[in-house]
Amino acid sequence: MAEYQTQQESRLRSDLKKIAEQEAALVFAHFDAATAWRLGEALRAAALALGAAVTIDIRRGEDILFFHAMDGTTPANADWARRKRNTVEMFRRSSYAVGLEGQLNCRPILELMGLPARDYTLDGGCFPLLVRGAGQIGTATVSGLPQREDHGLLAATLARLLDLDPGPLMLA
Repeated sequence: MAEYQTQQESRLRSDLKKIAEQEAALVFAHFDAATAWRLGEALRAAALALGAAVTIDIRRGEDILFFHAMDGTTPANADWARRKRNTVEMFRRSSYAVGLEGQLNCRPILELMGLPARDYTLDGGCFPLLVRGAGQIGTATVSGLPQREDHGLLAATLARLLDLDPGPLMLA
């Protein structure tokens, strides 16, 4: 049991380190409605290539720049996207990183801060949209796959859109 816990802790730390690298690398020079549209289309194409059905929500602040619920999703996917987005807006980190940090510390941050599970989640699938010189200007969210896969789909697609090789940025 102790060996399993050590392996689990090592994986969490490794994933958190890689997510920090993603957050440092996946930064736009500028981000506008046209960029959001290209990102949304690229996320949809990537999901189709996987044979997956996801809901995609891209926002700049409160402005909805791209929203698409693929055939096979339900209204629950849009609600999960909303909760993931709230988490990223609160903590300025990917929702997956916030969740992993809670697992590592054995105290979920939402519990510590008294945030309602109805409005926040520690599940992966939302990534902060970062612009050089401006910081976080919005969020990109995917909901429909297991959380690690939602996060991976986002990170890989963001990397490609930024003309980066996604391979070195992906979780092991």
